[in-house]
Amino acid sequence: MAKKILIIEDDASLAENLEKTIKAAGFEVYVCHDGETGFKFIQEKIPDLILLDLVLPKKHGFKIMEEMAKSPELKNIQVIVLTNLESPNDIEQASSLGIKAYLVKANYTPSEILKKVQEALQG
Repeated sequence: MAKKILIIEDDASLAENLEKTIKAAGFEVYVCHDGETGFKFIQEKIPDLILLDLVLPKKHGFKIMEEMAKSPELKNIQVIVLTNLESPNDIEQASSLGIKAYLVKANYTPSEILKKVQEALQG
């Protein structure tokens, strides 16, 4: 069965490019454009991995990760942060919440992001 990947990203064109790239690699891909919808999806569908932007409408990515950490059903879901926030404080805060990787959007192509997704799911 294909692994379920959830992309929570408010930039529609980036989300669409990632969705196409990851789907082409054989994954089941879902996209949510705001944090509130994304968190509801996480609770209902329990994806295998989440590509999570931090600055989102309706619910910040850190809030999503904090709520996931409190839930026995959600705390072990793999999370890759995909953001433009580069401050050491943001990276440290995300790392303390148990993420798999912290990627700055500007530094990665969709195919490089796919590689990170595959690595996270294998390891």
